[in-house]
Amino acid sequence: MKIHKEAQRTARQLIRLTTRDGGVNEDAAKQIVTKLIADKPRHYVGILSAYQRLLRLEVEKRSALIESAVELDGNERRGITTRLKKQHGDITTDYKVCPELVGGLRITLGSNVWDGTVKARLEALRTALLS
Repeated sequence: MKIHKEAQRTARQLIRLTTRDGGVNEDAAKQIVTKLIADKPRHYVGILSAYQRLLRLEVEKRSALIESAVELDGNERRGITTRLKKQHGDITTDYKVCPELVGGLRITLGSNVWDGTVKARLEALRTALLS
């Protein structure tokens, strides 16, 4: 569905009202959605669609997924979380064990991925040798 420019502009204005202090204010988001549904302004379906997309992106920017080949102990987790929070502000972290990574870490924060895994290095080496 193509979203009208006016709807996109309005959604961007609404997301500015929703995000405070580096996070999403859930109560404000609920109030905005309720008000839009009740009032049904021009292009309100497009506004809601664009607003939902922007909210999703904002939430993803604030949550990190850290994947490792082995279970990390508490000190390692605290160290990684501390460094990420120092660089990127207040974020939530989720840890996942993926044995297929062989070793190292893969950190996904929003649309950014930092891949320092053995699997990625082996793939890069394989690609270089085949080229």
